[in-house]
Amino acid sequence: MTNRDRLLGLAVVVLWGLNFLAIHVGLEHFPPFFFAGLRFAVIAVPVLIFVPRPQVPWRWLLLYGVGFGILQFAFLFTAMRAGMPTGLSSLVLQASAPFTVLLGALFLRERLRGIQLAGIAVAMAGMAVIGWDRAHHAALLPLVLTLLGGLGWAFGNIGSRLAAAESGAGVNPLHLTLWMAVVPPLPMFALSALTEGVTTGWRDLANSFSAHGWPAYAALAYIVLLGTIAGSGLWTYLMSRYAAGTVAPLSLMVPVVGIAASWVFLHETPSVLSLVGAVIVIAGAFTATAAGRRSGGTTAPASRGDATPEMGEIREQGESAANVARTFGARPQPVEA
Repeated sequence: MTNRDRLLGLAVVVLWGLNFLAIHVGLEHFPPFFFAGLRFAVIAVPVLIFVPRPQVPWRWLLLYGVGFGILQFAFLFTAMRAGMPTGLSSLVLQASAPFTVLLGALFLRERLRGIQLAGIAVAMAGMAVIGWDRAHHAALLPLVLTLLGGLGWAFGNIGSRLAAAESGAGVNPLHLTLWMAVVPPLPMFALSALTEGVTTGWRDLANSFSAHGWPAYAALAYIVLLGTIAGSGLWTYLMSRYAAGTVAPLSLMVPVVGIAASWVFLHETPSVLSLVGAVIVIAGAFTATAAGRRSGGTTAPASRGDATPEMGEIREQGESAANVARTFGARPQPVEA
């Protein structure tokens, strides 16, 4: 990964770490499913009117939208509304990193090494420590829901990479991210109507037009503009350029920002045992993801006739997408560098 892309990755870390504070504020005003649908509906309406749809297969766009947009935030918002601490949520959600590695090995046929399996086992041990601590001090269900949100994020990562890889270098990462936002609103509003009440969310939205309701809209604006459009756009760009196991470790730094911000602004003080579990999780997940790819050399672009490492990466992604397309019985699209 180039230094410029590392800086872009750090920008995503800060944006997503602070995003958990905005989610906390929003959930104080809106029910979780409605809030999740609202955040994507605000994006989806102008996208349908003004943004051309990226030329990617619908199946990968739907996988991206369902995983990243519906599953991740349905589980995460429900967990936080049920009592999952904001800072701890930012940590547990990063289980998406080892989940991404496992799904990459399963669906993209990325090689899974022994050290990665060991790292995943360590990360799971750290999660067990956190779960044991929470079982003695709070409900365990919010932790499980947050883990399921991380699994949804991992499926979204795979969908975004497959969409970019199968379509070649011409796909616009920001357009891909924006069109992902078209998928979640209707399913989320339907879930809200079924479980939270048909009018509950809309009534809360109307009540927020008051002197005390402005934090809800400030939180919504941050989540939409910075957390989703800017943060997810940069993340999709990175996922389109590098192997899933190369990008995933960046997300492991999000909890550093999330826990620190929650400590400062929400006065959430994690237990010592939870912090120990957090260190174990991050160490294991980093090992699982960072060990997945030796530095820059595995594609050997010169020996394959590729003029630059970027072209070699595009060709490798195209081969992975072609393999997946054959697995599902579809005709792969040619990729040109």
